[in-house]
Amino acid sequence: MPFSHHSHSGQFCAHAEDSLEDVVKAAVARNMHTLALTEHMPREQQDLYPEEIDAGYSEKSLLDTFCNYYKEACRLQQAYNSNVHLLIGMEVDWIRPSSKPFIENLLSGLQLQLFIGSVHHVHEVPIDYSAALYQEARTLSGGTDERLFEDYFDLQYQMLTALRPPIVGHFDLIRLKSDDPNTSFANMQGVRHKVSRNLAFIAGYGGVLELNSAALRKGLKEPYPNQEISKARQPYTTRG
Repeated sequence: MPFSHHSHSGQFCAHAEDSLEDVVKAAVARNMHTLALTEHMPREQQDLYPEEIDAGYSEKSLLDTFCNYYKEACRLQQAYNSNVHLLIGMEVDWIRPSSKPFIENLLSGLQLQLFIGSVHHVHEVPIDYSAALYQEARTLSGGTDERLFEDYFDLQYQMLTALRPPIVGHFDLIRLKSDDPNTSFANMQGVRHKVSRNLAFIAGYGGVLELNSAALRKGLKEPYPNQEISKARQPYTTRG
């Protein structure tokens, strides 16, 4: 039966649509077995996206929104327990090493069934929001996509070693705003090494890569992770 371990709602996320309950109802209508509710963790004021600033969000309001999400998720888990297996979780946004204690405090203070480990920023700049911000991050990496890819996978490795997330979100998200998002890493030796290192580490602690189709909706030819990375993962696969 179908399942999803990565979801957002317009009620608690600026780039999504519909209420959280409507998302759950859609899962029930599709006869889904399992749906994980994984709204974004709150972030510091300096890390708000332009859309969040425009909407009047603040660091405090993001925290309040997340607390309201958790309460609503708990209510829905009870209300729909005979219709769909709901898991309550969150998507972690790893931005810098100081993200760790804040994330750990959230995890210790809530009864979450899972969390997704994701990287949306490099050099503290969003890399999946707009071409302009991606270019800013690329400049900070030395001016090429290849160097930015390397920095992205290094930051991802930092997140992996610090948190060991059970699910790794959109493993190769860094492709999205690059000059050629469908390009191969075959001629990027440094990138390939870092990808292999990260895949080996994930397999070593029993983590799982999500298959995320949002890439297709955003115009890429393949989901996250792409086929090249999926094949590179095969030597490290420890489960079906």
